[in-house]
Amino acid sequence: MKITCVGAGPAALYLSILARLDRSDHEITLVERDPRGATYGWGVTYWPDTLAALERHDPVSAARIRDSSLIWGDGEAHVRGRIVRHAGDSGYAVGRHRLLEILSDRARELGVRIEYERELDAAAPLPDADLVVAADGMHSQVRSRHAREFGTRVTHGANRFLWLGTTKVFTTFGFSFVETPHGWIWCYAYGYTPSQSTCVVECSEATWRGLGFEGLGRDECLRLLEGHFSQFLEGHSLTSRGEPRWQSFRTVVNASWAHGNVVLIGDAAHTTHFSIGAGTALAFQDAIALARQLRTVPAGQSLGEALGAYERERMRALLPVQSAARLSAQWYENLPRYAALPPEQMFALLGQRHSPVLPHVPPRLYYALDQLVTQTRWLRPVKRRLGHGLSRVLQRRHLAPAARLPQQDTAARPVGRPDARTPGAGAEPAREGAGPTRPDAAPAGAAGSHFDGPPHQPQ
Repeated sequence: MKITCVGAGPAALYLSILARLDRSDHEITLVERDPRGATYGWGVTYWPDTLAALERHDPVSAARIRDSSLIWGDGEAHVRGRIVRHAGDSGYAVGRHRLLEILSDRARELGVRIEYERELDAAAPLPDADLVVAADGMHSQVRSRHAREFGTRVTHGANRFLWLGTTKVFTTFGFSFVETPHGWIWCYAYGYTPSQSTCVVECSEATWRGLGFEGLGRDECLRLLEGHFSQFLEGHSLTSRGEPRWQSFRTVVNASWAHGNVVLIGDAAHTTHFSIGAGTALAFQDAIALARQLRTVPAGQSLGEALGAYERERMRALLPVQSAARLSAQWYENLPRYAALPPEQMFALLGQRHSPVLPHVPPRLYYALDQLVTQTRWLRPVKRRLGHGLSRVLQRRHLAPAARLPQQDTAARPVGRPDARTPGAGAEPAREGAGPTRPDAAPAGAAGSHFDGPPHQPQ
């Protein structure tokens, strides 16, 4: 089978690895517009269950990823001069540059061809292949050619965020919430190498304007943020690749993931808010599912049934994750609703932010009820089942318009350059971020105020 992937991110690279492991006669080419080694973002997060899946499918690349990762655990929040800690599961983080290096090296070892600095002309036909995999991110050019057939819908979040690095190495998943005269500003941070951490800053539009970030240059912006988060950073500096670019997060959904011989994967198919950090794990899951379905196609036979099965499997699996991401974004967009709580209660509800019930119940009452559930063992599984089922139902209703509408972008306006290609400057860093959530976790969260996966982890 001749397979061409447009884009060479984790989804396309891992798909190419699995496809070549399945059949060495597959002819696979990856077309990437950026130079080799160029990437955006800092560190990406994943869970032990993701690592276990990678080990089952390709132990070679899994071992390299594991050996290049930093392990962190628990959660720590700085709120109003106090530090609140919660126990939680351990997770992993690896530099995005290193991850792509591992995957691309492994793909080439298996005979995959990767063509860097090659961009498809928007007016030119798609590559001649049995299967064209659109793996070119949330701004997918391949997807846009058939936007009506895919039923693409793009919505923009209300808050602004900025993707940075820092020289402070966090061994826990850290949060800092700072109240200013213009509103709250906060950041999330986690280590990914022995000398670096990712730091994502977020605030409302009004706070962003009130604090004077509009028009600030790189050094001025970083120094202002270092002042706000001085206690959290403990004197360490913030770093930026290029000029800092504040963005609003774009949520991409598609009513269909396949059209003819073109199939969507990774951020081209779906995005989930950076506050659940699920992007990379979901990219791996997409690749594993698509490779499994391609394995069922006899040589020379139609791909239609396999692509349809892939679409159905992944859409169903994504429902609780998309619900968690949507509710997580809403929690932060309504932060003042929870910031009035004592820090311990606020941090506990941060870990419960994926609950579809929380937005409709006064926070103090929800916290009290949640404590009751914690103390009543038989209620815990009931809560999980009800929350999981309710989230699926509500998410299906939320996604329903995508099945009826052609491509539309509901943003009030883009923030920064929507088509930025400079590594670290575009909207795509939003794949990874704070508060990782296991991609298969029930959005309602675990019973009680347990710090569920700092708190509760994606591409």
